[in-house]
Amino acid sequence: MRSIITYLGHAAFLIKSESGEILIDPFLSGNSNSPVKPDEVNPKFILVTHGHGDHLGDTIPIAKRSGALVIAPFELGTYIEREGVKNVHTMHIGGSFTFPFGKLIMTIAHHGSAVIKDGEIIYTGNPCGYVIKLKDRTIYHAGDTGLFMDMKLIGERNKIDVALLPIGGNYTMDIDDAVYAVKLINPDVVIPMHYNTFPVIEKDPEEFRRRVEEETNSRCIVLKPGESY
Repeated sequence: MRSIITYLGHAAFLIKSESGEILIDPFLSGNSNSPVKPDEVNPKFILVTHGHGDHLGDTIPIAKRSGALVIAPFELGTYIEREGVKNVHTMHIGGSFTFPFGKLIMTIAHHGSAVIKDGEIIYTGNPCGYVIKLKDRTIYHAGDTGLFMDMKLIGERNKIDVALLPIGGNYTMDIDDAVYAVKLINPDVVIPMHYNTFPVIEKDPEEFRRRVEEETNSRCIVLKPGESY
């Protein structure tokens, strides 16, 4: 079975693999661009990059309903457990673990991570990205991040078939930095994410596609929410 990557808007993706569906950063119910509702997904695994509401999103109710294994950085995973999710696997930066779908590596991401609940800011550790080594291809979800030089190391240590990179600016890399990130990572394909959800991160993904294909050796595929690669 060939894995299928479906874009769910913002930084959310659903990956179909031989070992079940992998849901990443399921910001669905509060995301007007999402093509699905939380009760319409039934993942076996949920990967969460950090605790901000537009990434933790609907993780907790989806996990409680589906029984999915939630994978997250230690502090965030502990918070999720305390919210009543029983099936949680915590990791930390630089750590790797082999799950039924393949080897997963937790990478750095330059950002923040906290849950805001009842006006209180709850620290949830370091943010992260993931290198997901499926049977047929390796996917890098960068999470929310600025540009960092170790992206070159990620690309050298792991032959990245598909990179999922933020381009919206303000909170993450903008188009200029994301194009440079593509040069560092050198993936076969790059898919932009984290743009046009809010006015402050409005960007033209076609500009990113054009620049990637003019300035790098990679191919860019722009997915509309609900489309797959």
